[in-house]
Amino acid sequence: MAGKRAVLMTGASGYIAGQLLDEFRREFDLRLVDVTETDRGGRRVPGVVVADLTDPDRTRYQSLFAGVDAVVHLGYRPPGHAGGAEDVPPGDRFETEFANVRMAQNVYRAAYDAGVRRVVAASSNHAADWYEHALVHARGRELVSPDDPPLSDNFYGWAKACYELLGFVYASGAFGRKLEVVQVRIGAPRDVSGAHYEGPLREQHVGPGGSGLANFKRDLGAWVSERDLRQLFRRSIETPRIENEHGVPWLVVYGVSDNTRAFWSLESARRVLGYRPQDDSEVRYADDVRRLLTGPGVGAPGGRLGAPAGEAPGAGPRRSRPPEP
Repeated sequence: MAGKRAVLMTGASGYIAGQLLDEFRREFDLRLVDVTETDRGGRRVPGVVVADLTDPDRTRYQSLFAGVDAVVHLGYRPPGHAGGAEDVPPGDRFETEFANVRMAQNVYRAAYDAGVRRVVAASSNHAADWYEHALVHARGRELVSPDDPPLSDNFYGWAKACYELLGFVYASGAFGRKLEVVQVRIGAPRDVSGAHYEGPLREQHVGPGGSGLANFKRDLGAWVSERDLRQLFRRSIETPRIENEHGVPWLVVYGVSDNTRAFWSLESARRVLGYRPQDDSEVRYADDVRRLLTGPGVGAPGGRLGAPAGEAPGAGPRRSRPPEP
């Protein structure tokens, strides 16, 4: 029997990695790298090699890529570092996000030089979130496609769009061989139960001062379950052929579940990767949906997304921290 596929995971102590690791340890010969050996809760993540992939001297970590079939790039350097993201205003986050673009370049180049077959990068819905902010919530558009040019109105999303376009350079074959690249635009990989929207909002997605109800609707459309996220990343690694009609092995997919209220297209994930999500936020959070949106006497406005600011529950402040992946 053939051995397990060798996979290098960056950002292995992070939040997204925590949803993938148990299954990936079973399925793959897994190598792990991060700048810390502990997760958000201070728990040690076994097997993590500590290395800084923003370091321009790739000889310090190039050996980690040797003999690897695929790289899952989840590494991310947050604004503020130990001081916290709230210490860095959104308009002043260019330098931090530019460092993340440089890290992506280091990962692509190290993978290319090591003969790695494929890089699967954690992009984000924010790579194209201008469409959501300017059009979807204003009822000017129903669906955002991976084929739409990546347009963002913040430096976090801009950096993710840069990951995607930088990956195309390596996939094009301009340097001699084609590095296969999949970009996963992750949605909301967290609990979106209604209680999170009935007080001060942790994040604001539908516009300044948007109501908790509007943000609840939005996140029901953006949600991705852990098992769907694991399936999508696994298929991103294992699918044999991802070339587009021009022969370039570069693919952008949205990372969401099969949500009734979805406003991002899963067409490329379904068609190319065979992604078959099993979950729907409308079912997973059915009790909260009835209580806040559809139950008798609720009186909530219709539609999948927006609701006027000020509607209960919980109109919140502007987002003060960077978007989640």
